Amino acid sequence: MAQWTSAVGATQLARLLTSQQGRPAGPGARRPPAYRALADGVRLLVLEGRVPVAARLPAERELALALSVSRTTVAAAYEALRTEGFLESRRGAGSWTAVPAGNPLPARGLEPLPPEALGSMIDLGTAALPAPEPWLTRAVQGALDELPPYAHTHGDYPAGLPALRSMIADRYTARGIPTMPEQIMVTTGAMGAIDAICHLFGGRGERIAVESPSYANILQLMREAGARLVPVAMAEGLTGWDVDRWRQVLREAAPRIAYVVADFHNPTGALADEDQRRRLVEAARSAGTVLVVDETMSELYLDPDVEMPRRVCGFDPAGSTVITVGSASKAFWAGMRIGWVRAAPDVIRSLVAARAYADLGTPVLEQLAVNWLFSTGGWEQAVEVRRGQARGNRDALVAAVRRELPDWEFEVPRGGLTLWVRTGGLSGSRLAEAGERVGVRVPSGPRFGVDGAFEGYVRLPFTVTGAVADEAATRLAAAARMVESGATGGGESPRTFVA
Repeated sequence: MAQWTSAVGATQLARLLTSQQGRPAGPGARRPPAYRALADGVRLLVLEGRVPVAARLPAERELALALSVSRTTVAAAYEALRTEGFLESRRGAGSWTAVPAGNPLPARGLEPLPPEALGSMIDLGTAALPAPEPWLTRAVQGALDELPPYAHTHGDYPAGLPALRSMIADRYTARGIPTMPEQIMVTTGAMGAIDAICHLFGGRGERIAVESPSYANILQLMREAGARLVPVAMAEGLTGWDVDRWRQVLREAAPRIAYVVADFHNPTGALADEDQRRRLVEAARSAGTVLVVDETMSELYLDPDVEMPRRVCGFDPAGSTVITVGSASKAFWAGMRIGWVRAAPDVIRSLVAARAYADLGTPVLEQLAVNWLFSTGGWEQAVEVRRGQARGNRDALVAAVRRELPDWEFEVPRGGLTLWVRTGGLSGSRLAEAGERVGVRVPSGPRFGVDGAFEGYVRLPFTVTGAVADEAATRLAAAARMVESGATGGGESPRTFVA
């Protein structure tokens, strides 16, 4: 019986290996043998999670043709991977990827750091902050006071608690976007909302247009749902979308849905202006594409003079084109797994009906806690605390990175929780690997792209401040020196894959 559970083709693997290329190495950089560079490239793909563990690799002859190298080079690379524990083989079953004993399985998204590693590792992998107290405690206490009547029911509310649906609808209405409770479904976080939308509109093989780069966990969710991702490049800097590119992609690729983050985009921090929002809604409507808009960062403007544009759904009064996703996780606390969908009533009914075969509903106590925050004014006060935390963290991290890594390039976003950094030509994947060795966890750029794009980037969230931010930058600088010297394992060139 075969030990592999998926397969990667020769053309696909060659494309992923080529995507590791950065700018040419300097004249003093070591150039490893071709087989060693190939083995190191595959190993890095496995460690990054871009090639799954237990994935069958192409036969030696097929990969040699795809890479335009000799079969001897591929055979030597495979043998090196077997020796290091990253490849297993069996006659008649082929060769499949593995990880050596004692190594953690590579994360496919951006999972939180395990609690046992918190003492030795600075975690820049997850864009989430501690709860804004005392508001979390007060919200839970308020929820407990409201719980007794619900305890006498079955507790399953597939569309969400009626009181919370009404409260969310009223908040949209107060912003000039008339909304009924029938247009709201409460979900288990924004991920739960987008997962439900993808299953309703984006079945296996359906095209989904996504920003490039985009939020890594959502991209992985869509891949695992069997979607065909169509990347659309962001505009330069923090200026939002290139709507002309979007119009072309929507017209030519005809994706069933498109996923966008208009407010302090994750990972770049870009803020789309009102004209871009209006034009993108018009382009989606013309193409018959459903526009899924992630608003989880919308309240995290950090500079006092930021003027927030109108919500994207405000440009779709008929409600036929835009589906909006919101969440308490970023603006309040990631441990509060409450999200919601705003859409046309018929879409909400379809989502609710499909939910009967998934999770049935969202925890009642957490819904009551968010409802307490909304109804008492606690939400606004808690979010103001969150903005202050994120602003201080952002400024500390920016200062530390500029001091320790002056060659790294970025623009400072005016909101959100993430800094998108160009790493001076170094491989983001190798920086992530080296960072694990020196005690700082950072996600590399390819996690946020399609088919290995953004190798020259890393994402840094505003999750640490003060001395911890300084130490994180110091460790990142140490990781960068390791990559520059080729000391990230196997002696590979720090910047290029050499076939």
